[in-house]
Amino acid sequence: MGLADDINTLVDFCARRDVPALTPGTADVAILFGGSIVAGAEVFADAMRAGVAGHYMIVGGEGHTTAALRETLGVTGGTEATLFDRYLRERHGLAADFLEEESTNCGNNVTLALRLLRAEGVRQESLILIQDATMQQRMDAGFRKHAPATRLVNYAAHRTLVTESDGRLSYVDPPVGMWSMDHYITLLMGEIPRMTGYGPTGRDFIAHVDVPDEVRRAFERLRPVYPVRE
Repeated sequence: MGLADDINTLVDFCARRDVPALTPGTADVAILFGGSIVAGAEVFADAMRAGVAGHYMIVGGEGHTTAALRETLGVTGGTEATLFDRYLRERHGLAADFLEEESTNCGNNVTLALRLLRAEGVRQESLILIQDATMQQRMDAGFRKHAPATRLVNYAAHRTLVTESDGRLSYVDPPVGMWSMDHYITLLMGEIPRMTGYGPTGRDFIAHVDVPDEVRRAFERLRPVYPVRE
């Protein structure tokens, strides 16, 4: 297998989508997470217009992806939640019901989102989770740990695949705000050790994740070429 095949194996695993499309009345709440590229806001806007949930929430304070989001949007400040909210208002005339602006990582994205929903008295028996392709699988595991009775519908903001020609990697139909190739691969590579290292047998931040053998093999083949961000 070539580099592109191995990278796409990681994408297929990390960029989890439980349904082919989001349809009206799918869940109590749809949540967009600030770790996503701007394409996530486009998916969220489509979801809002389709009426996929009873309430809509954006989660994200300031973390390792905030600078990239600000650069894409051409701004110098603001939390991820407020930046996406402004984007939705200005581009689509839409507004989320709730903004969570304190979280700084995937772990407290989960806990603070749940805390805000409880504080607002919002029914949360079912949730749609929209996160970046690289972090969707781990976001699911975080919610399974902290809200095990909740029905989760994962819908990654994008599932961007790569192709290889003459030794050069390029994107197949890149979405708006897409990461640089090196950063995308670095993020994907960092997720695989987190699946086990953050699970019940490690730091116990997330629920158990079964990492398929083909994903582990792809990761090991890529490891000598690309740095691992843990």
